[in-house]
Amino acid sequence: MPEILGHNFIAGQRSAAGSQRLQSLDATTGEALPYSFVQATEAEVDQAARAAAGAFAEFRQLSPARRAEFLEAIAAELDELDDSFVAIVCRETALPAARIQGERGRTSGQMRLFAQVLRRGDFLGARIDQALPERQPLPRVDLRQMRIGVGPVAVFGASNFPLAFSTAGGDTAAALAAGCPVVFKAHSGHMATADLVGCAIIRAAERTGMPKGVFNMVFGGGVGEWLVKHPAIQAVGFTGSLKGGDALCRMAAERPQPIPVFAEMSSINPVIVLPGALAKRGETIARELAGSVCLGAGQFCTNPGMVIGLQSAEFSSLLSNVGQALDAQAGQTLLNAGGLRSYVAGLEHLHAHAGIEHLAGQPQQEAQARAQLFKADASLLVDADPLLQEEVFGPATVAVEVKDQAQLRAALLGLRGQLTATLIGEAEDFEAFAWLVPLLEEKVGRILVNGYPTGVEVCDAMVHGGPYPATSDARGTSVGTLAIDRFLRPVCYQNYPQALLPEALKDNNPLGLRRLVNGQWSEGSL
Repeated sequence: MPEILGHNFIAGQRSAAGSQRLQSLDATTGEALPYSFVQATEAEVDQAARAAAGAFAEFRQLSPARRAEFLEAIAAELDELDDSFVAIVCRETALPAARIQGERGRTSGQMRLFAQVLRRGDFLGARIDQALPERQPLPRVDLRQMRIGVGPVAVFGASNFPLAFSTAGGDTAAALAAGCPVVFKAHSGHMATADLVGCAIIRAAERTGMPKGVFNMVFGGGVGEWLVKHPAIQAVGFTGSLKGGDALCRMAAERPQPIPVFAEMSSINPVIVLPGALAKRGETIARELAGSVCLGAGQFCTNPGMVIGLQSAEFSSLLSNVGQALDAQAGQTLLNAGGLRSYVAGLEHLHAHAGIEHLAGQPQQEAQARAQLFKADASLLVDADPLLQEEVFGPATVAVEVKDQAQLRAALLGLRGQLTATLIGEAEDFEAFAWLVPLLEEKVGRILVNGYPTGVEVCDAMVHGGPYPATSDARGTSVGTLAIDRFLRPVCYQNYPQALLPEALKDNNPLGLRRLVNGQWSEGSL
């Protein structure tokens, strides 16, 4: 394993111009680890953004196959990181080794998946409308369209996924696949992890002959504003808090040249338990729901933060069983001390609210999070009470008991945008509550049936997004191959000579693409 140098990554070199040092901490004990990192200066952030801009022209014009080789080389480098790397990630995050090993596989797997997208070529969106010189009353010119990368992308690492949503995570993979160099802002909670992964990306770039500046990384607080406001940066990928995402969106919108921010921010992921399912398998649902709430100490953006059911003895029994399971749950160490403080503050707000009752959960311990169950009056959701809409990031959930279908509809209409919603039911439930799906389609990015939202498959069909405040732009996803769309824009070529056209648009179709030609799909040459 290479030395953890702690310097910023700029144009394939390491830079340490600043005087301030940042310390990596053990997430479980809070003690300092033997790794320190140099806070990036404003000049270094400028150099990193300029390096990405300098690499863009060459990188975006590489063939999709060449970029695919780069992504596959990154995947191979990640797979070769040994047990000592896993041990460092565990110390920085308090996550178990099995979770880190699985997440490493997901991270390298999504790099390979985007390599497949590049070789497949559909991301280019090739469209051709050939000239119609004889058309009356006016002839049609030759028009051809494809998509190119938007330019350098700033990516912010997430705290809860130190690999899959971080340095070589989904945003980085999607941006690089689109032909966009990356400037990555390392998360303060796992800087040693970021350093080692950054080295792996640089090794892959050197092995495959990528341009200098294709990947850059800066450490430190305050650097995010410099990045987002830098004129070279053309888009932002972010996973984090609503407050942080909103701030970045404002910065980006106020630039002389506004740019898009694709921020995943806040979601309470309601689980709606329908009567037929409660009657047939209430105890099983309680056990599964409690397990989903506590999985990974509740530190998933798809953690079920709300459970909704119709007033009944069966729903009361469900809450009693969930409460018993959460009472029995041992305390769990969160990713960092800041996360624990936020979790405790969120619980205090719920305890203090007159319309919210605490049902179960042991008192908080000094260094560990205890699972909690609350019950809120349904009128709070109907009236869109702000507190009930806030994500409590940790192993807690709030139950809402509604009187009837009318109040259920009103409560769901009061919900803000979410990443997911889950329906737990039987066939007769889905018939009786058929109106739920079109309503939820307007509220969420992913609807689950008889499953639990904690767990996101990386594939072509996945949507990990949703209306605000789940994300800042509901038209995209941060997981799955559709994520590449965020960092592409269309370009139209009018009356271009064949010799000047991009390969994706030439008559002989050298890339073998499926293209929309004169309104019909075609896979051959013209």
